[in-house]
Parts: sequence; structure tokens; C-alpha cells
Amino acid sequence: MNIQNINNAIDPQKKILLQHPLYAKVKTIEDLQSFLESHVFAVWDFMSLLKALQSKLTCTITPWFATANPETRYLINEIVLAEESDLTLDGRRQSHYEMYIEAMKDCGASTLEIENFIAQINSLQNIFVAIKTSNLHSNIKAFLDFTFRVIEQGKPHEIAAAFTFGREDLIPSMFTAILKNFEANFPDTDLSKLIYYFERHIELDADEHGPMAMKMITELCGEDAQKWTEVEEISVMALDKRIGLWDAIEEIITMKVEMA
Repeated sequence: MNIQNINNAIDPQKKILLQHPLYAKVKTIEDLQSFLESHVFAVWDFMSLLKALQSKLTCTITPWFATANPETRYLINEIVLAEESDLTLDGRRQSHYEMYIEAMKDCGASTLEIENFIAQINSLQNIFVAIKTSNLHSNIKAFLDFTFRVIEQGKPHEIAAAFTFGREDLIPSMFTAILKNFEANFPDTDLSKLIYYFERHIELDADEHGPMAMKMITELCGEDAQKWTEVEEISVMALDKRIGLWDAIEEIITMKVEMA
């Protein structure tokens, strides 16, 4: 088994995501705000997958020791550098999550739900209890629960699978087109940071992080058929959870429109 086999296995889910009716529902700035207020949870938990991989593949404790594979050590550290401390539109250093939060605020989306959720995690000191007791849509809960179950299981190749194949790189390009249309139609709403976030995401995924992540999967699985099978299973499950997230956001937008 290899990367191409994985791509073949997840192709049905990718097609569902590409053709999802959610995109057609994002018609107004209010719709966009609803999208961002839910999607931010995926932006946030992505960082946890990233840091879980860094803790597994590099040494993040003292005393320091050299981990087994310098290649995977390099790959994950390179990805962390950009994801956790990239250059913003105006030349500051921020994580991609912090960029997203700023972009949300600029276009009038509320960050209260994600901020309250993170505060609840800090208070409870248990991510699974925080998810279960939150008021989030059940599909968003399932999405988050899956991420942290994979992290808790602690298998680097499975975490890498959720990180690499579970985060759809075709979706941001679609939203960039939608955002640019909004920018033209709603000139009073500042979408510059949001467009920059998506464009930066696309640029890094296509040119750097995507190929690096694929190489990391190959390094972690090697010739181990069982690991390749587990990567395929986790990748399919991750995209199923992403479809569920998209279903939830579509439902939230539809309900708000009907109530308006």
C-alpha cells in the first residue's frame, strides 16, 4: 500500500466534500459569519494534531535526546514553524488560529463560543468532558471527539493520517473564490485578513506542507502493511467527520435564515 492507495480510498469522501451543498448556502455576510463561527473549531483542533505530532516525533522534554528519525523530526518542525508562527498580512508573527480569530472579528463574526469552549477546557482540564458538556452541534462534538481520540491513542502514523488526509486542501480554494465575491459585493466588510488566511493556507499546503506531510506518512509507515491499513482507516473516518461538520454548518445557516 502507498499514498496513491490512500487517495483512492478517500476519493468518495473528497467528492462529497467538493460538491457539498454548504457552499451554495453561503450567500450573505451573515451566512459567512455563521460558517466561520463553527469552522473555527476545526482550525483550532488542527493545531492540537500538529502539536501531538511534534511531541511524538521530536523531543519536547528535558533532558533532551535525539529521536529516532531525523527526517520526520525535520518535517514536523518545519510545519510547526509556519503553522504556529507565520507572518500575518501586516508582517506580525501569529499562529494560523490567531490569524483566523482576527479575521473573524474583522468581518463581524463572534469568537465568543470558541473562546468560552477553550476557557471550559482550561477549567475542567479534560477535553472530552468539555466536548460532551458543551452546547455545540452534535456533529461538531463528534468532529472534535474524533480528533482527540486519535491523539489519545498515541499512534504517530494515525495522528499523521488525521493531520494529512483529514484536512481537505481543496475546500479553502473554493472559499477564497466566495470571499472575493463578497469583497466585491460587500465593500464595507473587511475580508482582507480572511482572504489572506485562506490563500496562505492554500500556498503552504500545495507547495510545502502537503508534500512534507505525505513524506512524513511514508516515513512513519515504511513497509509496515498494518500501519498503512490504519492510515487508510483513520483517513476515511477523518473525512467522514469533516462531511459531518459541513452538514452541521449547513444546518446552522439554514436554521438562522429561516428564523430571520
